[in-house]
Amino acid sequence: MAVKQISERTYWVGAIDWDRVLFDELVTLPEGTSYNAYIVKGSEKTALIDTVEPHKKEELFKNLKELGIERIDYIVSNHAEQDHSGAIPDVLKAFPKAKVVTNKKCKQMLQDLLHLPEEVFKVIDEGESLSLGDRSLQFFMAPWVHWPETMFTWVPEEKVLFTCDFLGSHIATSELFDTTDENRAKVYLETKRYYAEIMMPFRNFIKKHLALIDRLGPEIIAPSHGVVIKDVEFMTGAYKRWVSDEVKPMVIIPFVSMHESTRHMVEHLTSELSKEGVIVRPYNLITADLGNVAMDLVDAAAVVIASPTVLAGAHPAVISFAYLTNGLRPKTKFLGVIGSYGWNGKVMVKHVQETLKNIKAQWLEPVLVKGLPREEDFNRLSAFAKELAEKVKAVSTL
Repeated sequence: MAVKQISERTYWVGAIDWDRVLFDELVTLPEGTSYNAYIVKGSEKTALIDTVEPHKKEELFKNLKELGIERIDYIVSNHAEQDHSGAIPDVLKAFPKAKVVTNKKCKQMLQDLLHLPEEVFKVIDEGESLSLGDRSLQFFMAPWVHWPETMFTWVPEEKVLFTCDFLGSHIATSELFDTTDENRAKVYLETKRYYAEIMMPFRNFIKKHLALIDRLGPEIIAPSHGVVIKDVEFMTGAYKRWVSDEVKPMVIIPFVSMHESTRHMVEHLTSELSKEGVIVRPYNLITADLGNVAMDLVDAAAVVIASPTVLAGAHPAVISFAYLTNGLRPKTKFLGVIGSYGWNGKVMVKHVQETLKNIKAQWLEPVLVKGLPREEDFNRLSAFAKELAEKVKAVSTL
């Protein structure tokens, strides 16, 4: 994509990955992604803010040439992960006098990941500023959004804040800003997906970073993936809701069913919860997009895992989901387990509960059925739904 101007002296020079479908061999990308790199031109010096994935470096260099960049004094590395830093060695070859500006922790990671020599670095500290002449760069440490070495770069004269992964989204688009109605809706959903899949475990750290953004008062937020954000309050407001302790009256039911018995239980529970006025979303883990499930985990008041018993435990797909959920650490208030078994259902419940040990939520009494559910089993599920609905509605404030 061509160079785009985002403010008086700041330009987008990154790359669009239109057809990338998987990130980190884990995260699905229904909208593709971008690797955002930016040029800030001062009256005396020029800075490149982050780079791109190595396989997209030619796009970066094409954009630098289009912008007429003949000299780069500083390459700012806000985060060492290779989708941001991977082209740094190539930029250094093209601009050998440039210095890599980053913090001490990021410097070590860049040396580990890219084998950069000591002499190319200029290490900065919290709050330090670097002059470009009539423009300046100021640096703020922002650990755990989403690596420990992440930092923000602030250009006060432009009121542009470069936040790296934070507030970003995986979107491939030629629309640079979040200003059209269609793009705004897409940006909201894909930013929530990004938060759910990557940022959610760090929500307590994020609260501090949001406070910093409020204090700085940027007019533009320029993340390293997705669109550039002009409606700053809209996006930071959404993040503030996501990282709060508030939940929606929503129950999600991730499930696997091998011979329909567990599916019958899920369908009955879904219907009964709906009757009680609760938002309910069942997800078949064999076919579901886990990104969509993660997005609901952001707000859900309760999660009910539904699984058959397999090999003295829960179904492997259920445990895989439970493992990811345990790592994401959602703010859900209640957890439950239902399922069908042949001879010992308690081992399945124990397997799920042990896998979700990081989730600080109240466990409800499980509902287990031997074989195909009977009328009395559906009655137990109805009672379970009524109890759960009352609890969920009592704690929900969103």
